[in-house]
Amino acid sequence: MKEVLIATNNAGKAKDFEALFEPFGVRVLTLNDLDEAIDVEETGVTFEENAILKAETVARMLGKIVIADDSGLEVDALDGAPGVYSARYAGTEKSDDANIDKVLNELVEVPTEDRTARFRCVLAVAGPGIETETFSGSCEGLIHTERKGTNGFGYDPIFYVSQQERMMAELSPEEKSLISHRGAALEKLKVKLPQFIEGR
Repeated sequence: MKEVLIATNNAGKAKDFEALFEPFGVRVLTLNDLDEAIDVEETGVTFEENAILKAETVARMLGKIVIADDSGLEVDALDGAPGVYSARYAGTEKSDDANIDKVLNELVEVPTEDRTARFRCVLAVAGPGIETETFSGSCEGLIHTERKGTNGFGYDPIFYVSQQERMMAELSPEEKSLISHRGAALEKLKVKLPQFIEGR
């Protein structure tokens, strides 16, 4: 059976990829399945650069097809911040609450109509015999003034999804997967899967 490694320790992300690869008879592994710990420093200044860096580094180390993603929140009134620093926007300890507080504080004077934002995800696929490719997806919304909802993680409690008329954190996992940035990127990747699996 062919294998593909997802460069993540996140079990939730792994499930998304398992559903995608199952029809092709491909086994999905994550960094948690490896005997050695691999930690790639994300030195890129864009989501694309970080995703490619992770995918190519791990693919070279293991000689397998590797998929890596980088994702985060882009707020237009903050010139695209927090962007690639989304997970550590308020500091290296990676606190969701602290990150949300920082964004809300920076937007205090910004009117609702100017609080446009999007979640962005870029997937990079690298491996022996294939040319590295990236696939991106986004989900548009607005930054609310206060938290709502208990689902999801990260900035979900303050991200208002206009088409759903609810916060991302008020959506069920199934509802979120239908409109999420990662779901959109996965749909684009799905089209090219046979080529990657067969090494064409």
